[in-house]
Amino acid sequence: MNNAALVSIVMPACEAAEFIAQSIISVQKQTYSNWELLVIDDASRDATAQITEEFMKVDDRIRLHKLPANQGTGFARNIGIKASEGDFIAFLDADDIWFPHKLERQLNLMKSYEAAVCYSSYELMDEQGESLGRMIKALKSLSFEKLLKANYIGNLTGIYNARKLGKVYSPLIRKRQDWALWLLAVKKAGGALGIQEPLASYRVRKNSISGNKREMLQYNYKVYREVLGFSAVKSSIWIQRFLVEQFFVKSKQNIPLQK
Repeated sequence: MNNAALVSIVMPACEAAEFIAQSIISVQKQTYSNWELLVIDDASRDATAQITEEFMKVDDRIRLHKLPANQGTGFARNIGIKASEGDFIAFLDADDIWFPHKLERQLNLMKSYEAAVCYSSYELMDEQGESLGRMIKALKSLSFEKLLKANYIGNLTGIYNARKLGKVYSPLIRKRQDWALWLLAVKKAGGALGIQEPLASYRVRKNSISGNKREMLQYNYKVYREVLGFSAVKSSIWIQRFLVEQFFVKSKQNIPLQK
């Protein structure tokens, strides 16, 4: 499989000129080389598109799609998913980075266990790219029911087999759409495999949704109610389960980096 399977990497980008070169280079450094990178420029007003075009001049695996108006991350991801030609689809935002063996490790594991969804642990860095000395540790396996309780898949680490599952798209809600996408993918796949070795680094930004708990819960409710079609009562019950899981279970995954 590793000699034939094409991996489509979807990278939505908006005002990402400060970081996107680092993200693209981290893809180019992958030990697994059969990939295509689809950069979706969500109407950036900075040099995001120009920087991407410079990479395209020397690497024909990179493609750029320019949106005429800002549509949001979920819409941009869906443009990339629709245009993708790969057997597998993975995601990387334009301010995060992958470690060189990320794709190779995941594809090997997915082949060995015939898994359709895989994700991993990831490290945390600040806006300047400096390590925060912490990581989010992945579970070794993940069921749909467990994922309903909290978002256990870091989107920058997730990859799914589009040949097995078909293309799984992002629901068009303003936030929490990455969690919603993985809920749909994991439900189709019957579970996901986790790699506890960190394979990527997530840039912690000041405008992260995690800083606004009320807004996060509102969008969680939208996922349960609008995306998954739960009743109002069932959605409210899952919100309570989410709170318990988030603060008493999932919070323990944020651990110091092991040296």
